[in-house]
Amino acid sequence: MGEKVKIRIQNREFAVRSSDDREQILKVAAYVDKKLKEISDSAKGLSDDKTAILAALDIAGDYFQLIKEKEDLLVEINDRSKRLIQSLNLVLN
Repeated sequence: MGEKVKIRIQNREFAVRSSDDREQILKVAAYVDKKLKEISDSAKGLSDDKTAILAALDIAGDYFQLIKEKEDLLVEINDRSKRLIQSLNLVLN
């Protein structure tokens, strides 16, 4: 594990250890804090548990959207690569 890093989420301080570098940990903590703030601002009166669950669902949605975009991009890259190889084969043969 890496060094201990102090992070602040929802005005509470936590000490975490991770194999990620300090800047990455701080970036992730800021992202989580931002999502929690967005949820709590948009739905006043939610318990901390419900706010955390909704934020986790929102973050998971972001994650799965990025996975889909990555997969779509890989398909596009593979398709373009195949077309380029076919074009090169036509020219070279």
